[in-house]
Amino acid sequence: MHGGLENASAASRFGGSGSVVTFHAMLEAVVTAKTPTILVIDDDAEIRYSLTRVLSSRKWQVVEAASGEQGIAVVKKSPPDLVFLDIRMGGMSGLEALQHIRAANPKQLVVLMTAFGTAQTAIEAMKYGAFDYVMKPFDSQKVLSLADNALQVHADMHAASDYKPILNSEDYKEGIVGSSPVMQDVFKIIGQVTASDVTVMITGESGTGKELVARSIWKHSHRATRPFIAVNCAAIPDNLIESELFGHEKGSFTGATGQRFGKFELCDGGTIFLDEIGDMALATQTKILRVLQQGEIQRVGGTETIRVDVRILAATNKDLEAMVKAKTFREDLYYRLNVVRIRMPALRDRPIDIPQIVDFCLQNLVKQKKARTSKVSVEAMGILVRFQWPGNVRELENVIYRSAVIAQGDTILLKDLPAEIRDAVGGLPPTPAAVLAASPGPVNPTMEASRMAMAESNALATARITAESIASGEPALTVERALDFLHVELSRGTQPILERLEREMVVRVLQAEQGNQLRASEKLGITRATLRKRIEEWGIKL
Repeated sequence: MHGGLENASAASRFGGSGSVVTFHAMLEAVVTAKTPTILVIDDDAEIRYSLTRVLSSRKWQVVEAASGEQGIAVVKKSPPDLVFLDIRMGGMSGLEALQHIRAANPKQLVVLMTAFGTAQTAIEAMKYGAFDYVMKPFDSQKVLSLADNALQVHADMHAASDYKPILNSEDYKEGIVGSSPVMQDVFKIIGQVTASDVTVMITGESGTGKELVARSIWKHSHRATRPFIAVNCAAIPDNLIESELFGHEKGSFTGATGQRFGKFELCDGGTIFLDEIGDMALATQTKILRVLQQGEIQRVGGTETIRVDVRILAATNKDLEAMVKAKTFREDLYYRLNVVRIRMPALRDRPIDIPQIVDFCLQNLVKQKKARTSKVSVEAMGILVRFQWPGNVRELENVIYRSAVIAQGDTILLKDLPAEIRDAVGGLPPTPAAVLAASPGPVNPTMEASRMAMAESNALATARITAESIASGEPALTVERALDFLHVELSRGTQPILERLEREMVVRVLQAEQGNQLRASEKLGITRATLRKRIEEWGIKL
């Protein structure tokens, strides 16, 4: 065992000296952890005996209960790591016992045992919170594999027990979350434009939160007591959008059975948000220009000129400059709308904000009683931070909602994330150095908390590899095995392996030496001049 610890120490140093303490702490916890306890609840003594023999082969401690009532008493007194529970028993049924067990311990993992693998069985089992179910007669390997998976989930949930939210959702009533430098710039511009009625153009990819920015501008403006109306220009057919915006007179077209006020009239004195304005027809653009220039509208089919006092905020995910050149968007309207521009960054450009957004989403789901999940395991968070999020914040919110709903405890685990996200990322979570290098800017407590979460994720993943080696009797993690992993991991990308590895090691050594370039260059075996060149070339922030 001493040799294993020494090798583990070498491996942790290879990943960065700053992770030595954390790694050893986690490794010690793994090595000294108590033997997992499994409770078998079945009224058939032969089933209990055979299942106990199978599970005991892994040196797990097995406790037996001959009825649902006995099993519930065991769980209440001393919750096991895992429960195997028969569905059909004399007296209390397995499904009844499951509900009582989950009520006594909501985190308890329960595997149901049944001889009838019907759709109804599966639905009922998952409905009441079972981890999974296994068919009788038992396949020993399947039972052991299922137990392994369940115990790993239990360990992950236990590891996440110290999870603490990075933020308080009450402090973010605007719904815009982020402390990255690019988001701080957005907040500054919002503050600057709220004091006037200047027209604002909000650009950015779909799902980045453009409407949230528009609502924030309105809430902090002197028009906050007047209406805010959002119009999705892409969702309204061209033949109806003028009527929708400006209203119509009775009989102006087929189906116009009465006079109708448009959005501009209804919004008089307030703020109108024209989302996806790049999809607006040229004819309608002309009328929008008139509103901006003269503050006047005419209903469809009407002759009366109506004065309106409306502030216009617009948004688009299209390249309006290119559309102007292509004559598909009016140049004069473009300049009228683009007085002040707010560019919303893509989520992949601000990964340090992801843990905060995840916290915000979970807290809101709990408040709205849509889910009971309030935590994220460090491994799952590492995957969320690494994913590129083509759908931006909207996609992340949907993934968190989906994962929180299917999570079997109070923690979103790696297994709860959609398979396509796990597969797209692959490998271990990133090191904190990678995030630091990619996210220059001033350090604040929230950003630091995000970085710590990433560091924890990486350390835990490394500890898990070592733990698996110890459990299987294989040699503990060595530098050679770490290099094998790095080769596989770095081969996934397009960047040359040596270039990537050199950068990562430079960042880690600089961190370990607290920015001392002389000591860092000596550790790396390069001259100080070469190190300075690398720092400048890669934009490493000290």
